[in-house]
Amino acid sequence: MQLSPLQSRLAASVIASCLLFLLYLVLFPPQFALAAELDLIPTTYDVAALGYEREDEVDTSGPVDLRSPKYDPEFALFDRSIIGRAADNVITLGDNQLERSNLAPGVTMTYVFLASSVSSREAGDTKVSAELRRSLDDAEELPVDGLEDEDVTSTPELERRQQATKTLWISANTCEQPWPASPAQTTIEPPQLTLYVSTSAENTSPGPLANANSQKATPFTQGAVMFNVPINRDVYFSVSAPNVSSENFDTTRQYNFILVPSTDQYYYSYDTKADDDLIWVDSDAGAALLQTKYLTNTSDEVISTLPYIIFAHNQNNVMINGMRNSYCGLSNYAQIRNLDDGSSGQVTMGLKKSGEKNLTRQEFYVTGLNASSNYIGILARAPVESTQKRQDDNSSIGGGIVFQPTTFDTKPEGACTFIFNLTLCDETQYAVPGNAQKFPNGTALAAFYENYTQTMWSNFDKVLQQVPCETSSVAKYSLARDCDDCKTAYKNWLCSVAVPRCEDFSTPDRKYLQMRNIAAPFPNGTTVNQTLLDDYSHLKAYNSSRNPMIDQEIEPGPYKELLPCESLCYELVQSCPASMGFTCPRPGSEFGFNTSYGRQIGGSLSCNYPGSAHFLNGASTLSASCFGLVGLIAVFFMLVL
Repeated sequence: MQLSPLQSRLAASVIASCLLFLLYLVLFPPQFALAAELDLIPTTYDVAALGYEREDEVDTSGPVDLRSPKYDPEFALFDRSIIGRAADNVITLGDNQLERSNLAPGVTMTYVFLASSVSSREAGDTKVSAELRRSLDDAEELPVDGLEDEDVTSTPELERRQQATKTLWISANTCEQPWPASPAQTTIEPPQLTLYVSTSAENTSPGPLANANSQKATPFTQGAVMFNVPINRDVYFSVSAPNVSSENFDTTRQYNFILVPSTDQYYYSYDTKADDDLIWVDSDAGAALLQTKYLTNTSDEVISTLPYIIFAHNQNNVMINGMRNSYCGLSNYAQIRNLDDGSSGQVTMGLKKSGEKNLTRQEFYVTGLNASSNYIGILARAPVESTQKRQDDNSSIGGGIVFQPTTFDTKPEGACTFIFNLTLCDETQYAVPGNAQKFPNGTALAAFYENYTQTMWSNFDKVLQQVPCETSSVAKYSLARDCDDCKTAYKNWLCSVAVPRCEDFSTPDRKYLQMRNIAAPFPNGTTVNQTLLDDYSHLKAYNSSRNPMIDQEIEPGPYKELLPCESLCYELVQSCPASMGFTCPRPGSEFGFNTSYGRQIGGSLSCNYPGSAHFLNGASTLSASCFGLVGLIAVFFMLVL
């Protein structure tokens, strides 16, 4: 059929249009959204369910403008933890955000940690690994991380690896609390705060008045609390102050606390196990030495910074009662603590290697103590100061911990003075016989004992040089011991015999304490009970010191000596050549074995040995290779040499 000119032009236009459309499809292929199967919206919801409450006054006369930038929807399909907002009276806290607040008795303060804040931060974290998801069109389906992945898409794409559910670590410290109404009130402690935690959308304000089945209540323990919960939804938590009796406490003083939620670890924590983390070594009337357990496993390990601090407090003072687990409370009210400028005040801290394996401890020399007083020492590790920003992977957030207290006491003003830092006797760290009038401080007294022991060591070394130490095994004096063993045994003997461990004469009598120098007057001019003088003054072991130089140069007055361990005397005899003539007195002999040596009794400090301290199971630190203290007869023998 012949087309007319008009029809020909129409046909040409249609064909050209189709070709252009096909060319467009080739050059610009359309992108179609992938539909997902969703549950139907419940028919019970109406348009009002898609509305919202504005922060300011809402005009209800007209329709809601859904395009408004202030639009804050609440859909039935989504939980409020994703797109909702907390109640107006709830404070939103971020990860590792430190919140400090005052709280009047009977008042509750509520907070929320949004689960979306964790997921949002991880989504923006470039360190989170990404993986390539397989395509539905791929010929071969490969497992991802060894597991079949059922969540597939029609095109390859990069998406974040799904992370395990994180944990929220909530910790808080009491910094201030109501004070006792009377200083004489020492038995009643202020009531503790309580932490309430809820993850239920039906309980966004947990507290003492909320449903107990939808929340967890955790009272503070001595001013501290720790609680952790998975972050699979928003976490609501509150701190509630109890009602306080005005008869027992000053109710005008509010509680003050620090609260920190963290996804890393507890910012504040306390140790619940009494594990002798802090060891009392010894003390005199005004100072004490405490130390940690060994901080290293080998002698070549190096610790560059001091890991711990210490708090000390007189047990008769009630200011820290109810806050002994609180780092914040101890920092405010412990009598001996780190000062605001970072200095340690009355505490001198340092690291020291000691013991048979030369391992490292941290030591604390505490001064300014009252005589004849009972104290508690509390070891602590300071938390990281900055919690307002994320730390790198090599740093820790928080980490502050308070350990269980260690009790110690001070001696009365008298004959015992604490000394340490001797050169030869480097493990001598305890109170020794002294005289404040002739040796006004521990440094001067330590110099006296240092000079005496160095002189005695020099005499011993001259004798040992006559023994063939560097020779063949058949020519040595022993196949089991050598000269180095003899030197070590003699050093421990000399330091413990020439520098006896002192207890005040008023200390109750114990089998392992030996009265010394009872005929001499006390520093204040008084004398011991006449009955004791009548019974013991004629016996040399009671009427003089073990080392005669003590009575001649120091004149300490009456005191009691913690006797050295008997096994250490035997070690000296076994380690040195028989030609040197070392012997130990026998029980019941005229040299008085029972007035020269003691035995380890249970876990108490019942005899003295190098590195001994006041803590349970102290004998466990005395291994079979530790060396003993020689008796009075050996001292006289070395003086002759």
